[in-house]
Amino acid sequence: MKELSIFIDESGDFGGYDPKSPYYIVSLVFHDQSNSITDCINRLNAATTSFDMPTHNIHSGPLVRREGAYLHTRMEERRALFGKLFHFVRISPITYTAIIAERRSAPDALTLTKVLSKQLYGFLSEHLSYFVQYTRVVVYYDNGQVELTKLLAALFGAVLSNVEFRNVRPADYKLFQAADMVCTLELARLKAQRKALSRSEMSFFVSERELNRRYLRHLDKKRFM
Repeated sequence: MKELSIFIDESGDFGGYDPKSPYYIVSLVFHDQSNSITDCINRLNAATTSFDMPTHNIHSGPLVRREGAYLHTRMEERRALFGKLFHFVRISPITYTAIIAERRSAPDALTLTKVLSKQLYGFLSEHLSYFVQYTRVVVYYDNGQVELTKLLAALFGAVLSNVEFRNVRPADYKLFQAADMVCTLELARLKAQRKALSRSEMSFFVSERELNRRYLRHLDKKRFM
């Protein structure tokens, strides 16, 4: 049996338009189960055991912004932990795509749903021949947003007959953490293009040039097809 796993995360929410949150991003990370990532996971676990911080679930956004569990963590440690997870993303046999909506053009939940649905349906339809080669396609999402949960179920169910859905805890899957990192970096890309990186983001990434050199140009090599 040939199986494809799709790990999904999001950045943003379905509330009204807020200039401070100008984008809604849905990341999809694809993993063909015939390509083992056990060694990659073991390397990541070994690389993070020495950090005096929660490593069971690396949450990229708070790590960059020094929020939540990382509030009292030194910059050097936060960058190092981010780098370990990014290295995992680089060496793992995975690909990704990102669905992006500008909230200024989709200021309410209904319009946002239409925009995201059109993009995701277009992506699935365009690459249908790829997805149907699998006996089973398993979509992993933490059901963090009801609107997105319903959208994913409707669209994947409409396009694919071989799809299953699983609710996940982020701490249990490194590839869900990879999807979270994709959201963080794609958001940083968009903000950098508009010279709108926050002070904490500029401090973490050093500069727009370093953001591209260290992360984005490597991430681009993982894009789906």
